[in-house]
Amino acid sequence: MPVGMMNLFSATDPKLVMYNYATSFFGGVAPLDQWVGYVLVCCFGLVFTLITQAMIMADQKFGSGHKNSEDFQTCGRTIKTGLIAVDIVSHWTWAATLLQSSNQAYQYGVAGPFWYAGGATIQIILFGILAVQIKMKAPSAHTVLEIVHARWGNTAHLVFFFFCFLTNIIVSAMLILGGAAVMTALTGMNTIAAAFLIPISVCVYTTTGGLKATFLSSYIHTVIIYVALCIFAFTVYATGSDLGSPSKVYQHLVIKAGSGPVGGNRDGSYLTFFSSNGLVFGIINIIGNFGTVFCDQAYWQSAIAARPSATYKGYLLGGLLWFCIPFTLATCLGLSALALDLPITVTEANEGLVPPATAFFLLGKGGGVLMTVMLLMAVTSSGSAELIAVSSLFTYDGYRHYVNPRATGKQLLIVSKIMILCYTVLMGVFAVILQQLNCSLGYVYEVMGVLIGSAVVPIALCLMWKKTNKWGAMAGAVFGQWLGLVAWLVFAKVKYGVITYDTTFENYTMLTGNVVSLFLGGIICAVVSFIFPEDYDFLSMRQIKVMDVAEDGDLGFAKQGEDSMEAMKAALRFVLIWGGFLAVILIPIWPLLALAAGTWSEGYFTFWVVLSLTWGLIATVIATLLPIWESRDALTNMFKHLLGKGGPLPSKLHPPLDMQNDEKPVQIPQQAVGDDTAHREHEIGNSYKL
Repeated sequence: MPVGMMNLFSATDPKLVMYNYATSFFGGVAPLDQWVGYVLVCCFGLVFTLITQAMIMADQKFGSGHKNSEDFQTCGRTIKTGLIAVDIVSHWTWAATLLQSSNQAYQYGVAGPFWYAGGATIQIILFGILAVQIKMKAPSAHTVLEIVHARWGNTAHLVFFFFCFLTNIIVSAMLILGGAAVMTALTGMNTIAAAFLIPISVCVYTTTGGLKATFLSSYIHTVIIYVALCIFAFTVYATGSDLGSPSKVYQHLVIKAGSGPVGGNRDGSYLTFFSSNGLVFGIINIIGNFGTVFCDQAYWQSAIAARPSATYKGYLLGGLLWFCIPFTLATCLGLSALALDLPITVTEANEGLVPPATAFFLLGKGGGVLMTVMLLMAVTSSGSAELIAVSSLFTYDGYRHYVNPRATGKQLLIVSKIMILCYTVLMGVFAVILQQLNCSLGYVYEVMGVLIGSAVVPIALCLMWKKTNKWGAMAGAVFGQWLGLVAWLVFAKVKYGVITYDTTFENYTMLTGNVVSLFLGGIICAVVSFIFPEDYDFLSMRQIKVMDVAEDGDLGFAKQGEDSMEAMKAALRFVLIWGGFLAVILIPIWPLLALAAGTWSEGYFTFWVVLSLTWGLIATVIATLLPIWESRDALTNMFKHLLGKGGPLPSKLHPPLDMQNDEKPVQIPQQAVGDDTAHREHEIGNSYKL
């Protein structure tokens, strides 16, 4: 039987004595009772169904919400900045965000949290550019694939349908895989049962409320995540008896590195940005997350649902708010696991069990429950977004394009709900398959860029460049993926002599596959487009049909002001400048400044900790209060009506359209497109154009 090492700090902390010579933190024994897991999973689904349904009913009665297919899938395209930002935070806070970020800190020290957070924030910030382009060029679209179809027809539509759905599968499987692993480790809950019960709990309120339920639940979920984040952060660095200060954490990290230097880090220290493996992970993280943002309908759907002025503001703010979740949490729980010398095995770390182990040690069963709740908030909120995203793809890009081109709004609403129910089951199936194949959360997270990175540039250029050639875009996506897979496997064979799970999981193997997939996909698309350029006028994108909208429907636009079409040109300039500026600050200026500090002093580490805590506190306040402030008029109106002092209800002044209305094209001013090319005739009604 293997025997572990004596804990480095057990002489000064009696709580650590029990881990002397331990070979595993959990040891196959769950610290919480099994019933706790089942109650949490089942009850949260019921509770959030009741809460979100009550909020939706209030919006329909006291606000401007309508129960039709457009409202179900796009929220009337009127969501404000605060809720868009919080929704982005919620979408982007996966199980991996909470779990793998701390694993990177556990492996590489202080560089790990930054490379996870910074490497996954720039995509959200830069997506703000596409969000504005959607409003300018395809304001009536429901999905990214409708945009592809409007420009390039059926063949390209099917190719990119594959990549978008593959992205949803990967993201959904990671969500459930990570959630089920933690539920099993902390409560002893059956892994397969957890894999199916978690998506079912999400399905209930998503089916009843649609995208609006996702937005409303996202707000509640995100606030809970931020509150838990602050509790853990201040326990580690301010109030806890085990550590309680940056100084003590720093001293313990120095001792820990002295007993076992970190491979690839300067001086073997956990307190430096000179980390070759950390940098490799950062590159993998950046490439992989471009794929999961640009190819995931969930992020396009948020942009579609936003009011025009909320597109660029929401994505810029959302990226900055989200940054602190992996950054602050991993700086706390990931580094604490090292500073306490907890006996977490490589297998446990790859499954994402570093933060649950640290939370349980610091706060006992209460910490375990809080970590479980935090994880459930992340999984259910992101899971809801994925359900709606897949439902939109199969409803608008499957059913309406290929099965029933003349579908009414009522039919689309029914199909949307059926698709949510079907994908709920598939989410559990995908997660169980990966679990049975012994694919860890970390493995799936790193390989996703190999599988979907090649489609990033072609999808972006579809909306942004009039010369993009459809055959070049398809070739880039398909051949980029194939070449990425080949490079990934060949590198493993050449470098290590054999292709196995372990050799394909090595950092440089993953790096090779990710880089080849993203860059060759983009290069092939660009080269073909330069040789055989199109001269597209974007007219067909603006003629995408909508359902259940009046003839004079404005799709969220105002005649003047920041929500006007004219204001979108200024918005595009703003997001190009500030989005680019923030991306350059995060990558590479910030890492270069941290490199200049070499191996960190205690003072520099304290500054780093204070920065992470401050960022977390500010984000918590903004995420909690901004959506409420922006909705103050609607909330005031609701309370006045409840007290019998309100005027006519909006729902009475503007009743919803009949669900049987035929689809209607919404005319958008030509100046919105920003392209002076003469328009060609295009019949968008032909759903079978090749």
